[in-house]
Amino acid sequence: MSRNNQTLGEFIIENQNDFPYASGELSRLINSIRLAAKMVNHEVNKAGLVDITGAIGETNVQGEDQQKLDVLANETFINTLTNREIVCGIASEENDDFITIKGQKNDHRNNYVVLMDPLDGSSNIDVNVSVGTIFSVYRRITPTGTPVTLEDFLQPGNLQVAAGYIIYGTSTMLVYTTGHGVNGFTLNPALGTYYLSHPNMRFPEDGQIYSVNEGNYVHFPQGIKDYIKYCQEEKDDRPYTSRYIGSLVSDIHRNMIKGGIYMYPSTSKSPKGKLRLLYECNPMAFIAEQAGGKASDGVRRIMDIKPTELHERTPFVCGSKNMVDKVESFMKK
Repeated sequence: MSRNNQTLGEFIIENQNDFPYASGELSRLINSIRLAAKMVNHEVNKAGLVDITGAIGETNVQGEDQQKLDVLANETFINTLTNREIVCGIASEENDDFITIKGQKNDHRNNYVVLMDPLDGSSNIDVNVSVGTIFSVYRRITPTGTPVTLEDFLQPGNLQVAAGYIIYGTSTMLVYTTGHGVNGFTLNPALGTYYLSHPNMRFPEDGQIYSVNEGNYVHFPQGIKDYIKYCQEEKDDRPYTSRYIGSLVSDIHRNMIKGGIYMYPSTSKSPKGKLRLLYECNPMAFIAEQAGGKASDGVRRIMDIKPTELHERTPFVCGSKNMVDKVESFMKK
């Protein structure tokens, strides 16, 4: 039973026995993410006051313009996780390859790898729209004591041990799961403490919001076009409301609270989809399923896809279960 004034630290300690390897490592890892998120939040909140907005003139491995805050967030999370001797490897949207962490004794003893999008939606920073961090945690599969390999990162989403996101918005929230439901913690900036504000978060089974970039409509698969038309019909409880922020964390967060569906399908220009399987879609899929929702590529469960490369892309449909089922039925036609 959660208390309204329960802190994230207290919650982690109280629930660490839920975890099959209750050595305290995972708790320390979540604590490190909590700390890094506070540091990034501080920078995001002063973005209009100092010269940390805008592009730095370089592109990341995805071919996207890197924003100054992308780089800052990436370095903050990497440094925080590395310095605390918890993870043996990190993969980030901002880095071409994964990072091997030896540990201070060079013994490669740590057991977890973290995959992350350090600042999702960063192109929105300049216009003061919510952005976020997404993270995914796996237990390594190579032997402890050896350096991590690509194999440790190319695990299907159904093997995740934890996943979450931080949303830097009107309030800053950390939302995460270790496979025992989803809980949300809001940062009290005066105290620097996260408090349990959204216990046991659940997607409503149905919703009335659809989130998709309709500017790409002409390039969508026919099944997605048909579903969008279905959303717009004046029938029963429709038409649905269209809400699209263009920041994955913000769109999923709103739809989880209010009920809705998020879609980033394949297009004729991006036949494999645009979102990254390992550090955007898998963690969001784990959170969605733990909250009673569903995540799919339009045909199959996201978390059953076996990744073949670090920066693999996939079509993505995620949200209230009945709405995702409806999209899949349109895609089958």
